[in-house]
Amino acid sequence: MNPIARPPERQKALRLFVAIEIPDDVRALVADAVDPIRERHPEARWLPASNQHVTLKFLGSTPAPAVDRVRRAIVEVATARRPFRTRVADLGGFPNLRRARVLWAGLEDPARAITDLAAALDEALRAELAADRRPFTPHLTLARFDPPVALDALSSVRSEPWTVERLVLFRSRLGPPAPRYEAIEAAPLGG
Repeated sequence: MNPIARPPERQKALRLFVAIEIPDDVRALVADAVDPIRERHPEARWLPASNQHVTLKFLGSTPAPAVDRVRRAIVEVATARRPFRTRVADLGGFPNLRRARVLWAGLEDPARAITDLAAALDEALRAELAADRRPFTPHLTLARFDPPVALDALSSVRSEPWTVERLVLFRSRLGPPAPRYEAIEAAPLGG
């Protein structure tokens, strides 16, 4: 007698995003710069320094069969670009400092290398999801405020430049006290 074949388990969708990693010393510098803000706003949802990165493309819930296509697209975009230098150069708030919902640290992008990477990912991943409609601003999200707060007299922060050498596809696993990010693909710039 033949055993009854069970249908294959449905593979779960993965919550994904593509990002640039931030060196540990830059994270530490930013953490020191925002300590006074953290003291004034302990109610904010502060992102752990280990979670700080520059999101180039948020894919969200991605069906498991699409993950290989996403990986190939990221490698293709990375291979066509060269490593570049950037640095943290500012603190700010979205949508503005009078009613900030997000505290961020901005990155210098004078040659538009980061912005062009985000646009190339939008194009390469168009088959998987719609392009972002909002203008891209290279930044690290540091804290979220609900309700919005006034962020006045922000201190300045400026890191030493570092070289961005790869794109990373991360899987996000939601949970308390903060999401956990797992790198599932690293694509070197320039191949």
